[in-house]
Amino acid sequence: MTTLADYLDRWASGGPERPPIAATVAALARAAGELSELVRLGPLAGDMAEVVAESRDGTGQKALDVRAEALFEERLAAAPVAWLASEELDHVLELTPGAPLAVALDPLDGSANIDQASMMGALFSILPAAGSGEASFLVRGDRQLAAGVVVYGSFTALVLTLGAGVDIFALDPRTGRFVLQRSGVQVPEARREYAINASNARHWTLPVRAFIEECLAGATGPLGADYNMRWVAAVVADLYRILVKGGIFLYPGDARRGYEHGRLRLLYEAFPIALLIERAGGLATDGYHPILELAPKALHERTPLIFGSREMVERVTRLHHSSVPPAGQRPLFGQRGLFKSGP
Repeated sequence: MTTLADYLDRWASGGPERPPIAATVAALARAAGELSELVRLGPLAGDMAEVVAESRDGTGQKALDVRAEALFEERLAAAPVAWLASEELDHVLELTPGAPLAVALDPLDGSANIDQASMMGALFSILPAAGSGEASFLVRGDRQLAAGVVVYGSFTALVLTLGAGVDIFALDPRTGRFVLQRSGVQVPEARREYAINASNARHWTLPVRAFIEECLAGATGPLGADYNMRWVAAVVADLYRILVKGGIFLYPGDARRGYEHGRLRLLYEAFPIALLIERAGGLATDGYHPILELAPKALHERTPLIFGSREMVERVTRLHHSSVPPAGQRPLFGQRGLFKSGP
């Protein structure tokens, strides 16, 4: 079996710019492994779902959020990382002055699932360090050197790209080491699944409504197939499922106040997801532009995010770029569809 350490050692021998990236990935993996032990304990570790502070999104910062942030900070402080940007931090944190790299991090995705025995995870993006903290992060997504997600579920998985190709590692709890499970992952095209929070349907834009209506129309509709819906409330879980089974994930902007530009963060959520998906042959977009061509204007900037199998994402993108014709507004309930056709 190939361990992550062996994998990184071999990769790092390919050029002088690679060892710092490999060391940083190793530090992130160590933190993820340590956090996995805490997640596995669940309520035996205490009330990890307890709200201990306010958060920007209004849901409250949980005890496990704080523990996760502290673990990643501690490990990255010993890595060649100059700057850290995190969902849990208001400002960029300086770690090792003069180090060559910057890390953008969501240390705990899906914290609403802490006390529900459901899936959670982490996302990270590795970028070249610039002269100042913010300058390192306010760049296009295609500047990423590496990216990954960790998924805590029935087992702990690390999905990693070092710029070319996507590989999946599983944590062996007996040894504390990540072991390579799947190499050269490619997003399947044929999976007939979509992930979206359907409770927000009345707020969606017309292109999103049109696409979901096509999925709901099933085998008799324009897509000619029956579709299943999935929603886990942890984007890392949907990402993992799409990487291994295909499908599409949508978290669009909508008409609600504060949701006009989506809810996921461009820098430390959308960027690593987009790099992983695109290196695995899929697509990631905000509906109009590829995510990797965007650049945040602020650390915690939000974005709509649609990613998954290429043909499904291309369909959504076409609907965004063109006016939806009346033929695309097929009524599901007699003469009443999900939206009006006409004034």
